[in-house]
Amino acid sequence: MQKLQAANLYRSELIPISGKLVERYNQCLETLGFKPTNLKNFSIDGIGWSPEIAENRKKVNYLNHGDANPHGIIVTPKQKGKPVYVPFHTFDREMMLHIFKTYGAEINNITRDCAICLDFDQHIDAFYDPMDILKYDEVTIGFRLINDLDRIQQQQLELIEQFNSGWNFIDESLHNKLLESAKAHGDLRGRVLSLNPIKFKTDSFYTRAFGGVYILRDFITPIMVFESEEAHKKAIKDTHHDVMIFHVSEPQLLSKLKDHLIADCDLEKVVRTPRYERIKKFMLFEELKKTEHEIYDILRDKVLFRRYLNTIEVNALKKVNGVEIYLERLERSNAYKIHDLVDYGMYAALHQPHSSLEPRHQDLIWRLLVNISPKDVLFLYWYDKEQFYLSYKEWSDSFRDWVIETIRNNI
Repeated sequence: MQKLQAANLYRSELIPISGKLVERYNQCLETLGFKPTNLKNFSIDGIGWSPEIAENRKKVNYLNHGDANPHGIIVTPKQKGKPVYVPFHTFDREMMLHIFKTYGAEINNITRDCAICLDFDQHIDAFYDPMDILKYDEVTIGFRLINDLDRIQQQQLELIEQFNSGWNFIDESLHNKLLESAKAHGDLRGRVLSLNPIKFKTDSFYTRAFGGVYILRDFITPIMVFESEEAHKKAIKDTHHDVMIFHVSEPQLLSKLKDHLIADCDLEKVVRTPRYERIKKFMLFEELKKTEHEIYDILRDKVLFRRYLNTIEVNALKKVNGVEIYLERLERSNAYKIHDLVDYGMYAALHQPHSSLEPRHQDLIWRLLVNISPKDVLFLYWYDKEQFYLSYKEWSDSFRDWVIETIRNNI
């Protein structure tokens, strides 16, 4: 990952945590029912997730009590607007933006000497069945302060009220209680330390629960798309919900997305785009085994690209050039069908969200499409960074160089 880091393409917006903030972070972990970390320095993203702690614990979702009970941590106002690098739901970043929009000033005040634990409560204690995800409707975001600072503030206010009553101002024991509280916690009188729960409405989204599930429910008929075969097999046995169920690898899924005006593909238009060129180059890369030249040079140089295109087997050539072959023959006769000449993986990769979708839905459908056929390295990086990083580890150094250059040229 060193090349990605050098190019600022690998979790470049993480916030470094050390000193007192580590202590507060650990107090949050304990408040939420998790063990504190023994790391002295680490970094966090917008929701308080740390890649170093996740690696140390060999558990990506270490801030979850099961799939139905995710949590977050705020230790610094610098988390405002930061990416959520491994979101459990695609709406996690939106929830964090909602939190800071609602309580930005209060968070600035509280995190001077405290930290905030976040409870994302979708009113489901535990998931027993994949269909339980359909119960998602409204998330209640609850807030808890470490060391019960809000409760201590209330105690201070009660002591002050008692001090101001009658002759209590001469009570030395009351003086001492006030002084002890002020020394330990500061003067809390003018601070806003109580954050009421707020609501966040969900619609269509992706969740990492049950191995990864897309919930598309703002369209003609609700659709569930599973990444896990095991969860998919369990879900299709359900007869109680009016919902269409697919596995992400099913070809019928793409047809249904088009029928419901969720995705679309105009080959004559897309073939003239940089996205098509990227996908075509990726397809050639997949077919090349041994080369005299570096992959980086082959994919950048038109002459080399064409040379190696003509060295692969006929069936492989048809996969890489299938779209152009299809469009060329279509000019002569409309008897040809897309699936007769165009590789399914390439055809799926060339789809895009339907133009009628709202921007938030377009982002979700882009993610789904790159999961169906992850052949556009740029869009894979944009919409599913975790999968991109996993794929990146398997690529050759030379191909990685081309990928990094491609991404850098488009941001």
